[in-house]
Amino acid sequence: MRRPAATHTYDEDMTMRHYPTDLLLAVEHVERALASGALAPLDARLRQAGVADPLRRFDSGRLFEGLDRLLGGVCQYPWQPLTDSDDVLQLHPVGTVVLDDRLAEATLRGLLLAWALGNRVTLRSARPQLWEQVMAALREAGVPLPAGQVTGPGAAAPGDPLAVPALPAGADLAVDCRAAWTQGLFRLRHLPGTSLDQARSEDHDERTGRLAARLRYLVARARRTPYYRELPDVGADGDLTRLPVLEKAALEAHSLPASRDLSSGDPATGEVLRSGATSGEPRYIVYSRTDWENMVREAVPMLYALGLEPGDRIVNTLFGGGMYGGLTTTFSELSRMPVESYATAQFVTVDDLLMLTGRFDANVILGMPALILPLLRDAKKRRPELRVEKVIYGGTPMTETDKTWLRQELGARVVSSILAANDGAQLGYQCGFLGGTVHHVNDDYNLIEVVDAAGRPVPEGTTGELLVTGLQKFEGPLIRYRIGDMGRTYEHSCACGVSGRVLEYLGRSDGLVRFKGETVLYGEVFDALAPFGVSQLQIEVATEGSREILTLRTEAPCPPEPEAVRELLVKEFAVLGGYQDFDAALDAYELRIDCLAEGGLPRNAVSGKVKNVIDRRLDGVR
Repeated sequence: MRRPAATHTYDEDMTMRHYPTDLLLAVEHVERALASGALAPLDARLRQAGVADPLRRFDSGRLFEGLDRLLGGVCQYPWQPLTDSDDVLQLHPVGTVVLDDRLAEATLRGLLLAWALGNRVTLRSARPQLWEQVMAALREAGVPLPAGQVTGPGAAAPGDPLAVPALPAGADLAVDCRAAWTQGLFRLRHLPGTSLDQARSEDHDERTGRLAARLRYLVARARRTPYYRELPDVGADGDLTRLPVLEKAALEAHSLPASRDLSSGDPATGEVLRSGATSGEPRYIVYSRTDWENMVREAVPMLYALGLEPGDRIVNTLFGGGMYGGLTTTFSELSRMPVESYATAQFVTVDDLLMLTGRFDANVILGMPALILPLLRDAKKRRPELRVEKVIYGGTPMTETDKTWLRQELGARVVSSILAANDGAQLGYQCGFLGGTVHHVNDDYNLIEVVDAAGRPVPEGTTGELLVTGLQKFEGPLIRYRIGDMGRTYEHSCACGVSGRVLEYLGRSDGLVRFKGETVLYGEVFDALAPFGVSQLQIEVATEGSREILTLRTEAPCPPEPEAVRELLVKEFAVLGGYQDFDAALDAYELRIDCLAEGGLPRNAVSGKVKNVIDRRLDGVR
């Protein structure tokens, strides 16, 4: 089955912003056509003009590598987030680049890189047909490219001609991007006091075009994998809904170790992580070198937005080992920042924490609530004067009761949440002005949709299932992946200076418990237990003979009396009491309560998470 031809065409709009990824797609189009012989006349004309190996001059892979280094990240264009501060550099094309065609190979390189940086090009040449043919071949890719014109030698043109030197022997496009002459193609402007997210929110008018360019490039890269080979063309971000939803079962069936259908076949250069495997077999997530760099580039500004500052000293208790990514990813990110990090992983002890806060003046703890809350409470008992300035957590939500304890007992002025997943890294974050489970989202990195069960978008502010499209992950791409979580998005102008969509995370979509033929929501039960200071809740449904047993297990610093919990829950949820729609004489159901101290529930050995809902009635069912 052939992929449909591109249906989107673009005018040479001299006012619109152009993106290097579109030029890369155009170069890749010419590269394929030259390799197949479809552009044999152009190949012959270039060789006649002195371009010894035209195919090598249209090497899209090497051009990507060169541009990625030149720009500090092709996928972050037009910004370069800094790592030593929460500022950005913004890149601007110079406007019009004038090229005098003396050496055809130099002229070709000048045209490609000038267009890659979003410049209009005036090319003065005695062989206009050659360059008109080159430009036409690039435009056949159907992506937006800057304006270009060919005039006669010596014709009047705005600006000074750009001198493009001959390429040294053995050099290629990646090396060329590091040459001094390329600095004449753009200007960098430092934006002090402006974060990456603030710059993007202030760039609101360009948002649609920016996301469309990222989506076009993602789809083109995804087509290199067997699974996504037949994806339809996209031209705008509104075309996203034309793409199929990726379900978890399909992801598992076509990912390693089961299959390489989601692998591009590119050289192995990156990191491989594994899923937490809270159910089923573990799955392995491949990050190319570029994927990993993109994750780090996007994560450093997020860590600043969470409240980290230069000079912070961080106890990193995220889970590591077994190829799980929590510790691995944050180690890569924190190593770029001017902070001191102590990577204890999940093996941290109270003694470790007291030593690091006492002797190293550690002021930040990073980890999962299920691990760090019992740890901090024990440490507080042993050292009543203990203070921790910042608590940054992920993996599972934290109750408002626990946040209050951190602020009142430890003096924490920052208690912030990260939403993340091994499959696609960070999904959202909390600044100091967001509370509850509301998070800023970064659509330039992970584009989040809220949909119904059929994958159709729901109105803004409506609760639905979350789909994630990773716009900067190209090996094992995730396109409209149903991550199994619920939430809603809405527009919000935040006091932190970031305006745009926020996500209210509402928990796992499998947090629905069917009991006595009725539905009980995990989140509502958890919220009802707030008066008891419950930090963790697990609900299990099982059968014993002909009876259905619902067991609620809680963790709390001071475990409540089970009967008090039962009394509250029966009052709040009739289905958990004696109510039933059939003969009351039938002894078919039972509610059990088990109240544990913190740390009493089993944790997943890989991810450290507590499984929220367990349905034993499904055991053995296929």
